[in-house]
Amino acid sequence: MRVSRRSSVDPFIVMDVMEAARRAEAAGRHIIHMEVGQPGTGAPRAATDALTRAMTDGPLGYTVALGLPALRARIAQLYGEWYNVDLSPDRVVITPGSSGGFLLAFTALFDTGDRVGIGAPGYPSYRQILSALDLTPVDLQTAPENRLQPVAADIAGLDLAGLMVASPANPTGTMLDRTAMQALTGATAEQNAAFISDEIYHGIEYEAKAVSVLEITDEAYVINSFSKYFSMTGWRIGWMVVPEDHVRVIERIAQNMFICAPHASQIAALAAMDETAELDENLRVYRENRALMLAGLPAAGFTRIAPPDGAFYVYADVTDLTDDSRTFAAEILEKAGVAVTPGLDFDPVRGHGTLRFSYARSASDIAEGLERLKAFMQNR
Repeated sequence: MRVSRRSSVDPFIVMDVMEAARRAEAAGRHIIHMEVGQPGTGAPRAATDALTRAMTDGPLGYTVALGLPALRARIAQLYGEWYNVDLSPDRVVITPGSSGGFLLAFTALFDTGDRVGIGAPGYPSYRQILSALDLTPVDLQTAPENRLQPVAADIAGLDLAGLMVASPANPTGTMLDRTAMQALTGATAEQNAAFISDEIYHGIEYEAKAVSVLEITDEAYVINSFSKYFSMTGWRIGWMVVPEDHVRVIERIAQNMFICAPHASQIAALAAMDETAELDENLRVYRENRALMLAGLPAAGFTRIAPPDGAFYVYADVTDLTDDSRTFAAEILEKAGVAVTPGLDFDPVRGHGTLRFSYARSASDIAEGLERLKAFMQNR
């Protein structure tokens, strides 16, 4: 049977690494997972309790396409608490994970062939979703001196229809400060291009609070999710904030693409938002793990790293060790029992010389993984 040209997207390499790690575990090996950007903790207890109560009260059906009004209102309240932004709940759209948000945003904002700038290194699914929608991803080769974040000069003369940024970023954990965010939104507006801010790692910051683009302008899309800070990856629940005159546009597309986000997940997400003590304890573990990584990776021989501002990744330059990050990652998995992600997922041009290490698991796992990496490097 025929397949479309649009379906010819690259694999998500980290998922291949996860599968190789699963096979190793099925064969009886103990693998330390530093490959996947998934919290080692589960959803807050209040989330599962709320869902249990809801399921005993009656069947869960469709919600309206934009999401439960109570959840939209609570998310709007969060923007006041975190950013001092007065946000109308009417601008909040509940989505099936951030991935659903990307599909909705790209469909609402761009036409076939439009060019959309994305920072490299960056989350690989941006590129693949854009390609699958017959849009043209434009990789911006970000510079180390800019902490691998795009700057206004990077988009000059590129004739972009839109720019996608992430802060904190995956895979680097670096953030855009207010001045950098203002410069990028201004440069994008001068090109009459759309601005999309992926803020999925907000809440997981170490030295300073991440800046939301909504602190600077309302003429932007924000995409966020309950997967990271709220530790609800498998629940597939996220949200968007869009300009007021785009709400009906998004609603029409969402009605047809998804009907609605999962009702059960919406109930759980609403309960999770007030579990500050439990979520702060998760952040304490990430902070401890970050310190372990920043000491342990150089001790193991991975010396070309920079401290992440947020998220739970360290992105390492390994060009002094290899020119084939995929083979190197496979060797680390085979010989050390540690799963890591080759940089080719994030940067097709320079990723052959980089690795991403995730520290989202327990502190004991991270400590053991670092010891294994040190032993591997000493015997390599």
